[in-house]
Amino acid sequence: MRILVVNVNTTQSITDSIGEQAAGAASPGTEIVPLTPSFGAESVEGNYESYLAAVAVMEAVRAYTEPFDAVIQAGYGEHGREGLQELLDVPVVDITEAAASTAQFLGRSYSVVTSLDRTVPLIEERLHVAGLSARCASVRASGLAVLDLERDERAAVDAIVEQAARAVEDDRAEVICLGCGGMSGLTERVAERTGVPVVDGVSAAVTIAESLVRLGLSTSKVRTYAPPRPKRMVNWPPVGEGRP
Repeated sequence: MRILVVNVNTTQSITDSIGEQAAGAASPGTEIVPLTPSFGAESVEGNYESYLAAVAVMEAVRAYTEPFDAVIQAGYGEHGREGLQELLDVPVVDITEAAASTAQFLGRSYSVVTSLDRTVPLIEERLHVAGLSARCASVRASGLAVLDLERDERAAVDAIVEQAARAVEDDRAEVICLGCGGMSGLTERVAERTGVPVVDGVSAAVTIAESLVRLGLSTSKVRTYAPPRPKRMVNWPPVGEGRP
């Protein structure tokens, strides 16, 4: 089984970290292929960057020429999962939805701890669209930019733990979801210091994707995610971007 894990930003070190986390969660015999978009922002922390990332992620997958069995979209918020589901005949799993759905097996309510405050509404909207908001106690911001997570890991853990503890105490959350692909690898330390289950979206997405492939299931093509209708595209792809 081969699973593509696509970073939503263009920072290669984050792609590497996401790939390592995914490989650690994968079953024997599952090959993880990390992909970095060829264009876009170095970190995705707002609506403009998010919509740009959606296009970049779809093009990164379309440019991959080898066979694959599933795709993981490794960004929290809105990054074009629905577009990928139209384009592909294999399962597509978004880490936002993977983490939240997994958390609901572990406790009555969950909270998400993410990066900057400006990303909170994007995550809240994604959870609402996915039908996963009813049991979400809160979405909290650690105050860290995505790239800060790599610069000082100890400070990152401290900031995430502070908000996770407040979510458990003040918001009555019973499970914590790490709300950023760049937080991969911090699960155990946050869990040790909060005393509640902590879900990493990348790991959760890998196990969900593997299960869907083994069950022989993929996206319904009856209506919402039917393939795009053939039509003339004007000036697309952009100069320098080739089709597979």
